[in-house]
Amino acid sequence: MLNLFIDGREGTTGLQIEDRLRRLRGVRLLDIAPDRRKDPAERRRLLREADAVFLCLPDAAAREAAALAGDADTVIFDASTAHRTAPGWAYGFPELSPGHREAVRTANRIAVPGCHATGFCALVYPLVSAGLVSADTPLSCFSLTGYSGGGKAMIGEYEGPDAPRDARMYALGLTHKHLPEMTAVCRLSAAPVFLPVLIPVSRGMLVSVPLSAPAEPIYRHLAGWYDGAENVRVMPFGQAPDGGRLAMEGCNGSDALELFVYGHDTQTLLTARLDNLGKGASGAAVQCLKLRFPQVVG
Repeated sequence: MLNLFIDGREGTTGLQIEDRLRRLRGVRLLDIAPDRRKDPAERRRLLREADAVFLCLPDAAAREAAALAGDADTVIFDASTAHRTAPGWAYGFPELSPGHREAVRTANRIAVPGCHATGFCALVYPLVSAGLVSADTPLSCFSLTGYSGGGKAMIGEYEGPDAPRDARMYALGLTHKHLPEMTAVCRLSAAPVFLPVLIPVSRGMLVSVPLSAPAEPIYRHLAGWYDGAENVRVMPFGQAPDGGRLAMEGCNGSDALELFVYGHDTQTLLTARLDNLGKGASGAAVQCLKLRFPQVVG
């Protein structure tokens, strides 16, 4: 029996992970009393007693939790931004490459990717790795996302009586918290110009990267790169499956990541579609658990 602990289970990601874990066989969830959730001694005990821990915390608290665990053999899956570019932490996106998969399979410290970064890296990492896109190429990225990724406060805002009804750009200072991992994982010389847009729907995400390059060679490379991948599927070239348009919510309720390639001889539009709470958060975390502990069933 695998003992699991969720530090921060009251948040959106923590609740989603808990729901998924309760459907698995061969695991037991360790509980913490509500009045001791912020007690360092009790957290340290559970962090060290568990076989694996999910950190669903703000960045500072996630770093504190990792420090409390110290050199324990506990396998830590961190769903925060805190350790995604930290030395000694595997990046929890096993489909990116055999090296990423092996790192998740063997590491004791695993950082779960950000939702926007999942789409961006899925599109860009294979192209930079093959030299089809230079690491020095100035890139831009446009992302549409549902509000559930913003946590309880944003969910309350968008589901309250005065909920916004329009699309809203944010992170206008061009310092979005996912940019460091997008840059580092794809081995880019500079961060992309990234524009995320919040849409008044709960879940779903479309992450797009335009390129001044022929579309079909890029499509063929991505299709080969992800052939047989667990959750990533490259859709037929130029396909717009939703009545000639691409709907943001097409992967909702699943852990699928669909990649689309559009364009012609001189321009390409790459788009990734995913559920920001699936492959973009809790689904990715539990996928990494199953890879790290193959005895887990379900």
